[in-house]
Amino acid sequence: MTQRIQMITDRLNEHLSPSYCQIQDDSAAHKGHAGAASGAGHFTVTIISEKFAGLNRISRHRLVYDAVGDLMHTEIHALVIHASSPSEATK
Repeated sequence: MTQRIQMITDRLNEHLSPSYCQIQDDSAAHKGHAGAASGAGHFTVTIISEKFAGLNRISRHRLVYDAVGDLMHTEIHALVIHASSPSEATK
């Protein structure tokens, strides 16, 4: 696990107590992209947390961004988020 992925994982665990959290580094697919020039990475987060129950997609994304906010534009350039509650994940 890279240091960036560990940092993101730690923040999400601390703020959202997920039952599942997977982070994929998609940075290699964005070489040459203007945002990649700064050194910040592109990531996909798949996360299941009870804290998402009853929330719409925008509210869920806000919770994720709140958890990693200080990493945006330094460690993270782009973040794709797949967030669901445990009841949705079992469907």
